[in-house]
Amino acid sequence: MTIAQTLMNRYARRPVGKTTGFCSAVALALLMPGLSGVQANIEIPTEYEPVMPTVEQARANILIARQLQFTHFRDLSVSDELSDDVFESYLDYLDGQRIYLTQKDIDALSDIRNVLGPALRTGQLRPAFQVYNLVQQRVIERLKFALDLVNNGIGQLDFSTDEQIRVDRSETPWEANQAALDELWTKRIKNAVLSQRLNGADNEAIEDNLRRRYEGQLKRAYQARSEDAFQAYMNAFTSMWDPHTSYFSPRTSENFNINMSLSLEGIGAVLQSDNEYTKVVRLVPGGPAAKQGQLQPADRIVSVAQEDEKPVNVIGWRLDEVVDLIRGPRDSKVTLEVIPASATDETLTRTIVIKRDEVKLEEQSASKDIIELERGGEDYTIGVITIPTFYADFQAMQAGDPNYKSTTRDVRKLINELKDASVDGIVMDLRNNGGGALHEANDLVGLFIDQGPTVQIRNANNEVQVLTDQDPSVAYDGPLVVLVNRMSASASEIFAGAIQDYGRGLVVGSQTFGKGTVQAVRPLNHGQLKITQSKFYRVSGGSTQHKGVIPDIKIPSRLDKTRIGEDALDHALPWDQIDAVPHTRYFDFSGIIDQLRENHEKRFATNPEFQLLQKEIEFLEKQRAIDYVTLNSDERKKRHSEIEQTRLTIANTRRELQGEDPFETLDQLEDWRDQQAADPDSTDEELDFVIREGGHIMADLLKMDQNMASILGSSQFAVQTSAQ
Repeated sequence: MTIAQTLMNRYARRPVGKTTGFCSAVALALLMPGLSGVQANIEIPTEYEPVMPTVEQARANILIARQLQFTHFRDLSVSDELSDDVFESYLDYLDGQRIYLTQKDIDALSDIRNVLGPALRTGQLRPAFQVYNLVQQRVIERLKFALDLVNNGIGQLDFSTDEQIRVDRSETPWEANQAALDELWTKRIKNAVLSQRLNGADNEAIEDNLRRRYEGQLKRAYQARSEDAFQAYMNAFTSMWDPHTSYFSPRTSENFNINMSLSLEGIGAVLQSDNEYTKVVRLVPGGPAAKQGQLQPADRIVSVAQEDEKPVNVIGWRLDEVVDLIRGPRDSKVTLEVIPASATDETLTRTIVIKRDEVKLEEQSASKDIIELERGGEDYTIGVITIPTFYADFQAMQAGDPNYKSTTRDVRKLINELKDASVDGIVMDLRNNGGGALHEANDLVGLFIDQGPTVQIRNANNEVQVLTDQDPSVAYDGPLVVLVNRMSASASEIFAGAIQDYGRGLVVGSQTFGKGTVQAVRPLNHGQLKITQSKFYRVSGGSTQHKGVIPDIKIPSRLDKTRIGEDALDHALPWDQIDAVPHTRYFDFSGIIDQLRENHEKRFATNPEFQLLQKEIEFLEKQRAIDYVTLNSDERKKRHSEIEQTRLTIANTRRELQGEDPFETLDQLEDWRDQQAADPDSTDEELDFVIREGGHIMADLLKMDQNMASILGSSQFAVQTSAQ
């Protein structure tokens, strides 16, 4: 018997669950060549150096498994039944578009598919590393094939056939063999060539671009690290509990908030990995990208270029490396090539230049405007307060500065200024507000109610904590409208939900994001685990998770709900309900809401800006519905021309509404957008029509009941209710 076999037998007899058992499981995991004799029939050529698991990773695996089972909000065990789901999630991460592996490869991995549950309990990482090494080898093979094709000259490619290529392959069957993958990759390269030709590039430039792209990806594949495999596998594992639970590698843990690392210095964007791409999750209010205006949520980054340097293709890069590349000295410029969220295929890109800067607290601060409306011979003055995020200057607060900035403090001042201006009502604009400090959401609700509960928080043990506003004073007791959209999340949803439950105001816009969970970051022996431990519930008992806040009056949005929002994420925690807590109901809108909606719909039926929005939404939905794109050059040019003409028509219609001259060509439009983006502070845009519609809804409220302002603020009309 070998030393390894002796040690395996010794450790296998020891129980797992105590301190000695923990070490035994780690040792056993590292000594075993494969779980229960499972060994996929995979040959890894010597030119690729397979990555191997470490002792620290095995220990971290066991710690992660325990924390998920015993401290996560979702009650889920690391069972044998979990194996298949983890395997599929892992493959989605490594080859989500099914362009590297064949069905033959999947068949070779079939034994591993069934053992990942037991492996995850004991820290046995070799099966998962086998999968990773196979995928890396297949990536290398595909990239070499692509480079050979490009180096042989793209002039040999035939663009006169009726071939098509599928836009999204995530749900397609695996290709049967290498020959089928060769055909698929030839189509992928033809698609890339056609797109670049339509953007004006000649064959020489296209070949150079593609060569640099594939050589860069090939270099990354050869530089695969053990930590890459471990992080991918652990995140496939943790995602079974929910999409916000994730593993941070030691390098990521140096700044565990790596997804937010650009919010303080850089471009001001929250990024995350999305298969081979780095995807924009949201923009930081007041940040360079938000002010520049071209980068949008769900855009995917293809390449990054520094000033006066060639672009670096970042497809397949690790998130932290992309972040490092985008970061840079303040006032320097970075150029991003992105696939727009509205693009019909991955080769339709646009270039965005952003000047780096630090996001300043004052640029995220709440601000006010006043709009004047004339309705049926009556004039209305409506105050507008825009809140980009829920913020607080914690350092100044801890230092005892009596004038420290916070959302609630700033909004209170703005309310007083609007009251001095004798406004008839206030519109609170929380669109694109991704949340922030929870206590600020609680305090902000308190500005509009006497006192009472604002949100409930339930932990994994079903213990419920109720946050309350204990200040009986009210900063504003007049009529209120709250604007939200799909990017309103977390603290924004708490505020909007509370205002809705209290009958304190109307919520207008589109369904919010649905982020109703709370995460904590916990240290491991190797990296950190961000784990979901609690869930938000409204005072009426319904969760903000998954469903978000449904507006009383809906306004459609350009954003794609199938790609943005909690309900678009795999394994998101479901909506549920707990007991309501007693709270005041200030006004019952049920008797007038139908009339308010009817008035709103009549206005929008004749509103040219709304009609243009509808046209844009229809155009985007039509683009999103495209499953295939043609590889026929003539057909592609025709389709491209139709899309460009529609874009130009929409842009010119908006120009005409603003009293501006239309553009003659799309190039003129793009040049104008670049000029605007280069100096985002140079323009003073009017309040958009959604805010004005919020004002009109306010005017409807006042017209229906001239006494509403006093009714809302008068305690004698308040009804104490235990929300049903």
